[in-house]
Amino acid sequence: MSDAPTADGPTADAPTAGPPGARPGALPFFVYGTLRTGGRNHAVHLAGRCADIRPAVLEGAALHDGPGFPYAVPDGTPGRRILGELITVRPGGYAAALAALDRLEDCRADGTGEYVRERLAVRTVSGSTEDAWVYLAGPAVAARLRVHPALIPSGDWTRRTER
Repeated sequence: MSDAPTADGPTADAPTAGPPGARPGALPFFVYGTLRTGGRNHAVHLAGRCADIRPAVLEGAALHDGPGFPYAVPDGTPGRRILGELITVRPGGYAAALAALDRLEDCRADGTGEYVRERLAVRTVSGSTEDAWVYLAGPAVAARLRVHPALIPSGDWTRRTER
């Protein structure tokens, strides 16, 4: 279900995603928390690097509150979804953005980090489905959240106080 998360980026055979001129294999990122437009990590890691930002939804996942940032956890409960943005990074900044986001999310090649990066389908507001890199809670965090959930029912980090 996922490509191996590495600092080197997606596999070379990944399809082109995003606007014309995007680098082949450069998947957009689905962001749902502090990396969204206006979030503190967007300003640090993505501002000025984006070619396109569109509202999007990740179906089949639940959003959980963390210590100042959220976690996405796969969840087959009907209606579970996470609201976020599909961000296409400018081709010249893609490798640096990918490496910076992997570091920020503690995404490790062996899958033991706080997050794992997986290639998943997300739905845009136009109704189309696109593959994107999604940072999901890593195995230890996901296991903890399944036992002690911190569910954000709206699936929207910007509305997390509306429980």
